[in-house]
Amino acid sequence: MTRQQARVLPDGRRLHLNDGPIDLVIGAEGGAAEVAGAYAAAQARFATVLDELCAELLLLRREVGQQPLGSVARRMWRATLPLARHGFITPMAAVAGSVAEEVLQAMSDAAPLARAFVNNGGDIALHLAEGQSYEAGLVDRPDRPSLFSTARVTFGDRVRGIATSGWRGRSFSLGIADAVTVLAARASEADAAATLIANAVDLPGHAAVTRVPAADLQPDSDLGNRPVTRAVGPLAQEEIAAALQAGVACAQTMRAGGRIIAAALHLAGQTRTLGRIDARSESQEVPRLRRGDLP
Repeated sequence: MTRQQARVLPDGRRLHLNDGPIDLVIGAEGGAAEVAGAYAAAQARFATVLDELCAELLLLRREVGQQPLGSVARRMWRATLPLARHGFITPMAAVAGSVAEEVLQAMSDAAPLARAFVNNGGDIALHLAEGQSYEAGLVDRPDRPSLFSTARVTFGDRVRGIATSGWRGRSFSLGIADAVTVLAARASEADAAATLIANAVDLPGHAAVTRVPAADLQPDSDLGNRPVTRAVGPLAQEEIAAALQAGVACAQTMRAGGRIIAAALHLAGQTRTLGRIDARSESQEVPRLRRGDLP
């Protein structure tokens, strides 16, 4: 039985690839032959990604240090190593963005494309030729998405990766952010940075925040017994502001160091942004940054 699944989505344009926990939605624009070649390259590269990661999983779940061997694993390591000074982090913090980045690289190496993207559960790697742009809608809660803004990326921008993290998302978080979206030069870097900034949006020891050791929920979690957020009760406006400011301070340090380009932080209806985030009306039809909802 074939483990990997591949199909063209009903719109006839996007490719869906799935292998266990990895779920990609891929789009490419260019000549018909070039797009077909890029999609074939994406499938070929994707076929072994999960096995390669599993082969080094014990190392990837440890605090970032020793360099791994695999191509995707090295992307994870390179993205997380410079961020270790900001807090506890393992290469797994960049896994989704790194997989997206790796598959996109295979596509762009295989054929000249005008525009392409690989979305791995909301973490997006981008390829843009000259004159091309990409717009992604930003949401303030992944579990109950409502569009609050869009990020427009052009060929001349350095942004080629977008990622979102927070306690309401797919992965565990040490903080209380509903969502933190980061724009960076690479998807792997955006993924790692979003994780740490979301962790920094916090009110340590607050009675309204329910936390559980990560290992109680997932015995093999890379977070071990570190307490992860499971619920956030009512907070005073000044408490929300204080938690967001802690995250903004972390993001500002990363931006000053060239690790990220822009970020949007959300908690309990309040938003803080730094860098260029293009505000748009919620009535506009733009793609939302969430799983499986792409241009």
